[in-house]
Amino acid sequence: MLLELHRKGGTLCQPAREGQLHCPLIVRPTSEDNVTAHLITVLQALNPRLWVSDLLNRGLGVGRFRRQVYRGFRIQPWVTKPPFPRSLLPWDEGGTQVDVQFSWENPPTTVFIECKYGSSLSTRTSRNDGRTGFPADQLVRNIRVGLLESGYYRTDTLFESPPRDFAVLVLAPESGNPFVGEYQNLTRLQSAIPHSDRISPWPLLPFVGEIGYADIRHVLQDRYRFYTRPERHLIDALLEYLTFKHGTRPNRRTCSAKRDG
Repeated sequence: MLLELHRKGGTLCQPAREGQLHCPLIVRPTSEDNVTAHLITVLQALNPRLWVSDLLNRGLGVGRFRRQVYRGFRIQPWVTKPPFPRSLLPWDEGGTQVDVQFSWENPPTTVFIECKYGSSLSTRTSRNDGRTGFPADQLVRNIRVGLLESGYYRTDTLFESPPRDFAVLVLAPESGNPFVGEYQNLTRLQSAIPHSDRISPWPLLPFVGEIGYADIRHVLQDRYRFYTRPERHLIDALLEYLTFKHGTRPNRRTCSAKRDG
């Protein structure tokens, strides 16, 4: 964050330039990984009771999650999931990396977050270009993987455990991603997932949503007075960074023109 705020983004650090460090990492201002890392670092330090339900409910547009003490709460960035079973897809699919995963155990709940910054959601994923007749975008892939992991696919096991509650959200500088609205429609989502007849029950609707930087600002500022002083310093720094990233995001003029039109 300091590198970017002081206009050092996109450059090698001094030890690397001097040949003392042989690290291939370059701080790229257009990478969503930078935003993800800073956001997760701050959220991990905050009391989850003050922001988790508010942020998720705002992203889903309904009051689905209640404010509570979250037992076993975890925030995990860049979680790699195993390949999707070949028996459930008409193509071979590799592993899936979830940008951010929230989880807690009262009740058992998993939330996937797909983070975007300098680019929109990909319409094609590894080994699926859409020619199978099913959508190949990142969002529907994350939805499939999450439904499977959370226990919504019927299996042949003798004793099946109840599924975990599940939701998936897209995090981007601004909301309004067309894939989100499309997959909030259960009929459309069912037609986008191979063997969706094996999914029963479905998570409580809606379970697909999106979060913009303005939503994060609103949620953190709304209960700002309840945070400790160190937490407030972290929030202030994060909001300053998100404001900076929002104002310097790629293609921002194009996005503004589309809204104005």
